[in-house]
Amino acid sequence: MEFSSRGRQKHARLAGDRREQYPHSLQFYLEPPTECISLVEFESFAVDRLKLLKVVENLGVSYVRGTDVYKSKLEGELRKLKFPYRALAEDDYEARRKDHISHFILRLAYCQSEDLRRWFLQQEMDLFRYRFNELTESLMQKFLEHVHLSFEAIGEDLKNELANELSASTPGFSLSKVKEQMFYKVGLADAVDLFRARKVFIKDGFAYVPFKEIDVIVLNNYRTKLSKALALTARSLPSIQSDERLQPLLNHLSHSYVGPDYSVQKNAGRISLDQIDALSVKSFPLCMRQLHRALRESHHLRHGGRMQYGLFLKGIGLTLEQALEFWKKEFIRGKVDADKFDKGYAYSIRHNYGKEGKRTDYTPYSCMKIIMSNPPSQGTYCPFRHSDPELLKQKLQSYKISPSGITQVLELVKGMHYQLACQKYFELTHDVDDIGFSLNHPNQYFTESQKLLSGGREPKKEFNNSGNFQQKNNSQESINSSSTPTSLNAKADTELEGLEAYFTED
Repeated sequence: MEFSSRGRQKHARLAGDRREQYPHSLQFYLEPPTECISLVEFESFAVDRLKLLKVVENLGVSYVRGTDVYKSKLEGELRKLKFPYRALAEDDYEARRKDHISHFILRLAYCQSEDLRRWFLQQEMDLFRYRFNELTESLMQKFLEHVHLSFEAIGEDLKNELANELSASTPGFSLSKVKEQMFYKVGLADAVDLFRARKVFIKDGFAYVPFKEIDVIVLNNYRTKLSKALALTARSLPSIQSDERLQPLLNHLSHSYVGPDYSVQKNAGRISLDQIDALSVKSFPLCMRQLHRALRESHHLRHGGRMQYGLFLKGIGLTLEQALEFWKKEFIRGKVDADKFDKGYAYSIRHNYGKEGKRTDYTPYSCMKIIMSNPPSQGTYCPFRHSDPELLKQKLQSYKISPSGITQVLELVKGMHYQLACQKYFELTHDVDDIGFSLNHPNQYFTESQKLLSGGREPKKEFNNSGNFQQKNNSQESINSSSTPTSLNAKADTELEGLEAYFTED
């Protein structure tokens, strides 16, 4: 792929010549794009596809694949981001071009580690499965020919001869249904998964596959090709990494967060220091709740933890003056005296607020940045990514999460869906069935929690009788500090009411 900063006029003239590149709305992405595109378009295409794959991931966990609600939500996202969504459309050249180029850009970004490759492969597979199953039978046949998977359809005479065997070997197929359905004669090597699941009839080294199961073979073929392509792309990385224009973009994409950065402090000064303990129980994501508790217990956090938690507090509304007071009061309760704090730690706090050094106004960490960061030994911490599952289970039990809820969270963690595990934690602690948004940022968690607590968002369940969203149970969390309140007092609750109302404003 080539890149230039030239305009699109020349590309528009050449577009007609390139239409034969995309005879079908679906492809295996076997040939990389060769045209020139600007770096602006490069980044725009990549971010849009990343948004799409994030939606695919969230839908795949929240809904059963193939259901009407799953398909309608995914089609809506494809429409919004201008990717091909209707196979019969003849005027979607630009959408097909975007689909082609953006896939290869993310392939470059997500081939850099085993975890990234695994995530990219899974989301691309789910997206392909949806789009393939939306094709009509005739378009499926055309696509199979296009990607050289022209399986032989058996004739009526052979089908009638094997009707009893086909009916007995194919689950859900009566004799009458066998006569209605088209069957393909496929080499056994291509139908191993169907053979293992006892879903097909085998004879003379061939599997007789009903049309409705052909997607399994196509998907396996696509998985094999894409997996090999990712491995080959990874080997080519050294040559790409030498390009100073592309490497920063690719690194950013593989750790990318595509939502608001919470850098504008519209909430500045709206939170008092006395509210933080109560807020940590009611509205902090688990990572920040844990960091807050660790700070109260040990009166210290490592640098990574201070950055993660400090910038989060900045994002929810702590001013520079409040932050200096908050951290100083806590640190001098430990082994740091006031003079040492003023000479050392105060500088880094002012630096985070853009008042020292390069005067960069740092933004709070996104979930992706935290998840992909160094292990907790450096201080930065996602409990779903970095905790031992048994320790995580114990922590959730101490917060009075139900056994069934803990099981759901741990299943998501096991599948490496760390943000979705945090999303499930939100639902469990706020007593809602579906939060109605994709969780990508700790400050987003806080804002949505405040909206929900104040009635700005409608809960899908009724509140329980123990108080505001399990508040009674969670407020029993002890904080090992003689000068820190260990319960939610009436004054703090009164102050929080006004704060919650504020977060419902635009």
